[in-house]
Amino acid sequence: MSESTVTFAELGLSEAMLKALEKKEYGYPTTIQAEAIPVFLAWKDVIAKAPTGTGKTFAFGIPMIEHIDPESQDVQGLILAPTRELAIQIGDELRGLLTYFHNIRVAVLYGGSGIGAQIKQMERKPQIVVATPGRLMDHYNRKTIRLDKIQTVVLDEADRMLDMGFFKDVTKIIEKVKNRKNLGLFSATISQEVMTVSWMYQRDEVEITVEPQKEDRPDIAQYSLSVSPLEKAETTLRLIRTQGYERVIIFCNTKHMCQRLCDEFQRAGLDCECIHGDIRQNLREKTMQRYRSGKLPILIATDVASRGIDVDDVDCVVNFDIPAENEYYVHRIGRTGRAKRKGVAWSLLGNFPDKAKLDEIAKFSDYHIKPMILGADGSLTEEAVQAPKAPRKRFR
Repeated sequence: MSESTVTFAELGLSEAMLKALEKKEYGYPTTIQAEAIPVFLAWKDVIAKAPTGTGKTFAFGIPMIEHIDPESQDVQGLILAPTRELAIQIGDELRGLLTYFHNIRVAVLYGGSGIGAQIKQMERKPQIVVATPGRLMDHYNRKTIRLDKIQTVVLDEADRMLDMGFFKDVTKIIEKVKNRKNLGLFSATISQEVMTVSWMYQRDEVEITVEPQKEDRPDIAQYSLSVSPLEKAETTLRLIRTQGYERVIIFCNTKHMCQRLCDEFQRAGLDCECIHGDIRQNLREKTMQRYRSGKLPILIATDVASRGIDVDDVDCVVNFDIPAENEYYVHRIGRTGRAKRKGVAWSLLGNFPDKAKLDEIAKFSDYHIKPMILGADGSLTEEAVQAPKAPRKRFR
């Protein structure tokens, strides 16, 4: 991701925030952070389009924390996220920024998990709440959260959240925040639904666009392997074992394939776990915690995990199945090559439609995906790409 020439100190941040950023070894803000933080600090509405992995969480998290009055026990900042994984991740990042602040608390609310523990979080009077829309409305209806003192509302991954059918919940929540000072919409793409929310609820908004230019992109070497469908599992196994990858994410398109592959790898002696929609929430959290802490080397997941996994040292991403949507590919491979490390992404092509889809993704995203051959001994050679044959002339 590209950095700006301005420093965090020049953005007018507090000493506590600067110490926290220094501890995390962040020297300069990214483009989206440098543009969004001063605007948010000035209480302006923001609609920001920026690629995944460019530092959006800090872009709204830093000014939100700076605005919090620690003496007040009211909820003052609200961040809405489309998935529980992303909500948990945002909560963790905010807590990291609060290292040198006193009496500022963060609560994370999401479905699929017992509400009792979350009610106890709310009883501790957090000033910042990160939530999925459905669970937030559940708490609101139970009167375990008040929205009338909230100053800042942020929709993270706004395009995906609204696309997932949360439009009615999101608009209802925004309308209940009567004393809102500013609203931030952060998104990888600005869809019609995002524009509608902006038109309905933002005033004199500042538009920020960070184009997905080459210098903004993480450094990810991208390769493909053409194998028969029956050989995909064995090929993935050989790839991991021979290339020395220590932390891997494998993406499958379906829950069934995800579970099947995990079972097969466990039988082969690999330490791996999977997360998908049928896994209970508490098990998903334990699996993610093991993976983030480095105790679990291989994570197999559906696209539920393609956003919201922020682990800085993922060696390799494997697309066991080619994703159905171009954007999914971008989000999947964005799990590697973070924090200025070099990453690797492999895509397995089991048939011609897979190849055609990957070619479309490469064209859409302006990526160069190199076809390779994996030898039985783990040797890698570049696959010779044959030029299309010239059509034979017909003579009459």
